[in-house]
Amino acid sequence: MSTSPAPTPPTAARRVHERRHHGDVFLDHYEWLRDKDSPEVIAHLEAENAYAEERMRHLDPLRDRIVEEIRSRTQETDMGIPVRDGDWWYYGRTIEGQQYGLQCRVPAAPIDPENPLDPAAWTPPPPLDDPAQPREGEQLVLDANVEAEGHDFFSMGSFDVSDDGAMLLFGVDTVGDERYTLRIRDLATGEQLADEIPGTAAGAFFDPSGRYVFYSTVDESWRPDTVWRHKIGTAAADDVRVFHEPDDSYWVGAGRSRSKRWLVIESSSSITSEAHVLDAADPTGEFEVVWPREHGVEYDLDHAVIGGQHRWLITHNRDAPDFTVVSVPVDAPLSEPETLIPHEPGRRVEGVDAYAAFLTLDYRREGLPRTAVARLEGVDPHRSLAEQLHWDELVVPVHGGPDALASVGTRGNPEWHQPTLRIGWVSFVEPTTVGQLDVATGAITVLKRQPVLGDFATEEYEERRDWARADDGTLVPISLVWKRGLVPALDVDSAAGSSRAEVSVEPAPVLLYGYGSYEASMDPGFSIPRLSLLDRGVVFAIAHVRGGGELGRAWYEQGKTTSKTNTFTDFVACARHLVDTGVTVPERLVAEGGSAGGLLMGAVANLAGDLFAGILADVPFVDPLTSILMPELPLTVIEWDEWGNPLDDPEVYAYMKAYSPYENVHLQRYPRILAVTSLNDTRVLYVEPAKWVARLREVGADALLRCEMEAGHGGVSGRYAAWTQRAIELAWMLDVLGLADPDA
Repeated sequence: MSTSPAPTPPTAARRVHERRHHGDVFLDHYEWLRDKDSPEVIAHLEAENAYAEERMRHLDPLRDRIVEEIRSRTQETDMGIPVRDGDWWYYGRTIEGQQYGLQCRVPAAPIDPENPLDPAAWTPPPPLDDPAQPREGEQLVLDANVEAEGHDFFSMGSFDVSDDGAMLLFGVDTVGDERYTLRIRDLATGEQLADEIPGTAAGAFFDPSGRYVFYSTVDESWRPDTVWRHKIGTAAADDVRVFHEPDDSYWVGAGRSRSKRWLVIESSSSITSEAHVLDAADPTGEFEVVWPREHGVEYDLDHAVIGGQHRWLITHNRDAPDFTVVSVPVDAPLSEPETLIPHEPGRRVEGVDAYAAFLTLDYRREGLPRTAVARLEGVDPHRSLAEQLHWDELVVPVHGGPDALASVGTRGNPEWHQPTLRIGWVSFVEPTTVGQLDVATGAITVLKRQPVLGDFATEEYEERRDWARADDGTLVPISLVWKRGLVPALDVDSAAGSSRAEVSVEPAPVLLYGYGSYEASMDPGFSIPRLSLLDRGVVFAIAHVRGGGELGRAWYEQGKTTSKTNTFTDFVACARHLVDTGVTVPERLVAEGGSAGGLLMGAVANLAGDLFAGILADVPFVDPLTSILMPELPLTVIEWDEWGNPLDDPEVYAYMKAYSPYENVHLQRYPRILAVTSLNDTRVLYVEPAKWVARLREVGADALLRCEMEAGHGGVSGRYAAWTQRAIELAWMLDVLGLADPDA
């Protein structure tokens, strides 16, 4: 028998490009790949795709098997839980065979003006026995499948219905570059208005009158910098610029308060923010600043009416690293504030939301997201609010009880007068459950649990929290989840009176995930595709490394700018912990991270390549120094607060150069690497992983590059396309772990 010769990887030409800064000269031989318009570059990316496809062709049966597993566990035709907004109940629907969802609504019963908090008016229509059938009186608001026809990529960045329910505003991106064309539709007739505005950022909305649309645009570096007002029925060329942010380190966003009383524009950098407000009754008026920006002070606000008095509730970090909440009168925002939620180190306050009858508080306790509620009934505005407000933490019936690794929070609550609160909870082993809290009584009604078809049972899976010790002694949390009975290395350790030392067990295959930037927390969540790993005996783990936000602001501060390398060494410490405690061995350990987590992947490949069998880097930020040195690139100046400014600071330059994955590739043993990117990604340009893979091949690494030619930072669009994309990645991981038998 003869065998086909192994495919030959593409070889990118080496062309000298000098980068000179602070007396340092770096010879970059692959910078020419940045020219997206070059036929030679496109040809190289297509050659990379062909090579990756050929290298992974033997995994096609496994990929198909995983796609079928995802499909078989997913209720493809489904209906979301209706949410009341104005005079309608809004909900989403999915239909088997369709890539995208449908947005629908049915009329809601009128609210009694004498009793607007009557819970009966806020009880959603009951679920249907057959979700394939429309509800009685259902109106189709938007069918994304129709809007996506003729396009390989489709994404919406804005979706808003006017308060009177008459008009729909939506923004469409068919390329993946996150620039959206705004359109307005008459929902009574289905007519598309002549108003069409190209090149907008996400998040456009109607003013309460429905006569105006507010939207944002981006500058040449793709930074949202300007807010515009468009009068419906007029030409976009006549739109009025209502706010512009000239500072390149700030970006802007706009919206409305839940009370519908205020229009709000927020201008923020990574460490400083400023809010501007306008009475919504005067949409053509001038926005006014609430608190003038102060370097290093972040804040956001919500409008509350307490005891008949209008107040701003402001969450800020002035002299409060983990944030505090204060209250000030709307007409005197600079007056002495009253503290409602005092600062408590380690309890990260993330925000407060106001409703007519209650307030909600989002915060992190013991590294997990939590929500508390305070009722406003009977509160006297002339007495201390802090002394009168009683905050009750939501206690939900999550599997595993109060010690479960679960995320709890609010979900879809647009109405100011609602007496109920839509809430949700999820864990690594329990699908998302949505409930409704009767704020007056504290009773929780379960409305829906995410369906998982087949023989799935939460009780068959286990989760726990471990702690690894970093190089500097810091304890780093690790979340682990696995299927009982398939991972003796964890099962025996979880059983009462047992330990791994007493039982001889095989080390388990492990997928270790990490991110560690922007204070983003990797919270517990459920994943149907992940079951295809767990059911094959793979342990899924998350390393909650510094640079994330799980353990408060200090956790973030210790993993950014000139402390960034803590993120990388923390991840390595977590991997070593799993090896040293007998959970796994390097030959059975795969790492995964995306975007800034892709930077983490590139860094640990250089630091401890022999600790991993494989690394999956999704849209990886692996050439950070080159990018951060180019202010003209998307988001670069904004990013200086996160990474430092190497353009002006030689110490920052030297620090980043020392950890940049691309610049520190060297002759060593590298694990197998799969890098996934998108040609139209505007956040992390395709050129970074393309250069990285070319450099890795120079030192003999087995590295593959997959570049989606019609996609953006989030990858492909459409649920079936996304399933296939994830199945390709999971099949590659299983192959690395020695579990690629498609019949396993």
